[in-house]
Amino acid sequence: MSVRMAPPLPLILLLMISGVSSDDWSVSYSPSHICALNDSTVIMRCTYKYPTGYQIKEVFWTKGPILRGVELLDLSEDPEYSQRLQYLGDKQQNCTVRLSHVTLKDSHMYYFRFITDKADGKWTGESGVTLTVTDLQVESPERVTEGDSVNLRCKSSCALTDRATFIWYRNSQPLTERRDRNNELLLQSVRREDSGRYSCAVDGHTHISPAVQLNVMYPPKNVSVSISPSGVIMEGDSVTLNCISDSNPPAEISWFKRGTFVGSGRIFNISKISSDDSGEYKCKSINEHGWKYSDAVTLNVMYPPRSVSVLMSGSGVIVEGDSVTLNCISDSNPPALNFSWIKGGTIVGSGRIYNISKISSDDSGEYKCKSINEHGWKYSDAVTLNVMYPPRSVSVLMSGSGVIVEGDSVTLNCISDSNPPALNFSWIKGGTIVGSGRIYNISKISSDDSGEYKCKSINEHGEKNSDTVTLNVMYPPRNVSVLMSGSGVIVEGDSVTLNCISDSNPPALNFSWFKENETSAVGSGQSFSALQSGRFYCQAHNQHGSQRSDAVTVKVHERKLLYAFAGFAGGLGGMVFIFIIVFIRKKHRAEHISQEQDDLYVNLTGGGVSAHDGAQSESGATNQNDALYSLITLSNFSGDQTKGKASDSEDPDEIQYATVLHHMKEESESQYDNIRTYQPDAAMRSGQIVEDQSVIYSTVK
Repeated sequence: MSVRMAPPLPLILLLMISGVSSDDWSVSYSPSHICALNDSTVIMRCTYKYPTGYQIKEVFWTKGPILRGVELLDLSEDPEYSQRLQYLGDKQQNCTVRLSHVTLKDSHMYYFRFITDKADGKWTGESGVTLTVTDLQVESPERVTEGDSVNLRCKSSCALTDRATFIWYRNSQPLTERRDRNNELLLQSVRREDSGRYSCAVDGHTHISPAVQLNVMYPPKNVSVSISPSGVIMEGDSVTLNCISDSNPPAEISWFKRGTFVGSGRIFNISKISSDDSGEYKCKSINEHGWKYSDAVTLNVMYPPRSVSVLMSGSGVIVEGDSVTLNCISDSNPPALNFSWIKGGTIVGSGRIYNISKISSDDSGEYKCKSINEHGWKYSDAVTLNVMYPPRSVSVLMSGSGVIVEGDSVTLNCISDSNPPALNFSWIKGGTIVGSGRIYNISKISSDDSGEYKCKSINEHGEKNSDTVTLNVMYPPRNVSVLMSGSGVIVEGDSVTLNCISDSNPPALNFSWFKENETSAVGSGQSFSALQSGRFYCQAHNQHGSQRSDAVTVKVHERKLLYAFAGFAGGLGGMVFIFIIVFIRKKHRAEHISQEQDDLYVNLTGGGVSAHDGAQSESGATNQNDALYSLITLSNFSGDQTKGKASDSEDPDEIQYATVLHHMKEESESQYDNIRTYQPDAAMRSGQIVEDQSVIYSTVK
């Protein structure tokens, strides 16, 4: 690059000194102003002259502004120009230059300068060439509505030749329409597809004008909704709805669910979606030119079963034998198709409906259903089937399990299976109601309480009796007495049988016989044969105790003593017997007089004895309370005793003889033990004393 210094003195002054006229130096530019399109080639034409005798050493173009004291730059040595600038002149008089691919930055004042071989021979054409570089510009209306006609114009600040041909571009793609005669592009009935960036160029020029947006306004079209994510939507997911709308200007978006406004904006987001968000959604796209709805899209939110419950048919009391239906109600998406029924932890059925026909108490309990779909499962709350039924399995539970002894306290508990539990109980003994309530208590039980007991259990659905239970009250011997067969008077060589009578539970099996004033037992067993005189008593034993009887007297006499008293006893016996018969007739012939009223006579035995055969009829009884007369034995004799024939008379008053046996006892003992009929003829013939009715003489004790 060569650097040229400005002359220190004005060139005209130097020329005047040297004697050279200024008219000999000149640079002419034609034209002095050039308007060029961007990226075009510019030829700046010029001529110059200098005085004769000077020789041109150097020529170059520079650009302004030219300032005093500032070096002038040769553009051919400037990197921005070196490749585009071509000098077309010579070193004589032509100074034309060509500048290609001009840009807006190339808009400057350009000057030609030459240098001669003389010190005063340097010249710059001061008028210069003004280069203006401009772009093509597209004129377009600001707002165009669909259906309007649009006229686009390609303009430049430079005057273009009439032969210029224009090329139009939309979105950088050339259009088929070309206008040779003018710089206008006509779009009739513009459509939204005509929207875009339009630019123009002049044929032969590579540079294209800056693009201008043709904005065709139109109402919303092609409105639709997209869902993200696009697969199965599970409860708890985040879901985004995007409203896609083709409109100009861009539309405002509103969101609706089943006709209700739920949001605005092109994006509608639902975080942690729930089943309540399920439904049909659509967006509404609105601008100043109109509005349009999208088609509805459905959000189908999937979720496992929830709100699971059991609906029971009927609402009243469930009685054994009824039919009951359980229905499993479940909220899930998709609907549950798999159901299980559980009772107390055990699966008892499947299906939405669980039916129990002829329900029984065994079906009582807590039931719940399990609802299942592909996303999960859930149990319902438990419902209770409370099956009502009348009493059954009624039984009596007795306190204690051992032997019941008189004086114990016994509790009977009525056990009953019923629903509702029985509250009404009756206790029956032998067909008679003896108590009420679940508990029947007997304190200080006695033998009178023995027997069969049962309870009756009652609720509102029916009643039932238990099986009977037997109360067998044990007690030790009581009312022990001695029953003596025959009289208590015997003669030597004979015996009298004593029987021990007792009341006990269990019956006494162990008996001991004692003689008063002796400590050792004289016999055992229920019967005892007495062979000697004395007072005897028995003692009865069972496992609960023992009791002794009162003593009875047994008297043994020698046979001679019997005859001494026979006559006296016979007479006295007859009188007593007559008195007794008269007394009985006055009492309407009463058969017996009870012991409770302390009757005078314990036993009366009537009989007829023939003198011939000596037949005998006698009955005997020993009273525990020692009655006045122990035994009276009656005999009727016929008038013909020698022949042994009975009298024809049946009158019991006709008693001929009687034997009265008397003995004294301690503490109100009986006065007469035995009265026997006397048969003198039979006694005399035999020469012996005959027992029972054959006694000749009575014995008084």
